Amino acid sequence: MSAPSKKAARLPAENESSGSEYDSDAEEEGYTGGEEIQVTFEGRSAIDSDFHGVKQLLKQLFLKAHINLSELTDVIISQSNIGSVVKQSTADEDMDDDDDESDVNDVFGITTVINITNKKHIECVQQLRSLLSELAEEHADDRIKAFVNKILTDDTQNVGLIINERFVNIPPQISVPLLQGLSKEIQQAKDKKMPYDFQHYILISKLYKSDGSKKKKNKVTGQTDPDILFSNAEEEVFDEVSIKDY
Repeated sequence: MSAPSKKAARLPAENESSGSEYDSDAEEEGYTGGEEIQVTFEGRSAIDSDFHGVKQLLKQLFLKAHINLSELTDVIISQSNIGSVVKQSTADEDMDDDDDESDVNDVFGITTVINITNKKHIECVQQLRSLLSELAEEHADDRIKAFVNKILTDDTQNVGLIINERFVNIPPQISVPLLQGLSKEIQQAKDKKMPYDFQHYILISKLYKSDGSKKKKNKVTGQTDPDILFSNAEEEVFDEVSIKDY
């Protein structure tokens, strides 16, 4: 049984991903490509069958980092009241029953938050904390290094690590209901006195930048270097309003 849908967004799939459905009949029917196929994506609570899909997305985010991704995936799935995985809607799955290549367990994205203060006894969370310290040591100035060290060593300051990852061909519009839903879930958890009352949030973003460009904000506009592109476009907004970045 699939988890209940929490949010939905109807978005056009990429043309490349739909081409294989027509290849066998293209010559006979004169198909020339370029058709737009509507696919509904839903945000659902992660369940056990999502394990491999979630882990694959974590591999994308923590590329080459020494993180126990299997354990981290288990932590994410165990938080049934927090976060969402992006999957094809059940209605679309029913329409695709005849497609042998369709996998109802495909996970196209993950948006969640982990309390890396409350859960610091878990090995994968210890590794995440070490990674954040190492990144600060490598890329941050002394002021930011001191700040990162302070919030990671002060057990009275709950730090939430936001994980926001998806396949590159999933449009950024899907992030709006997912992040809104995450914010609502955090508030509901706080109302129940659960450990989601965060004093600080940390988000690891993937960037693409031209040779020689450095990640820095314009002091007047607050915008980042134009030679830098965010893998997830919505994360540029986080960067513009963040109090620290490195």
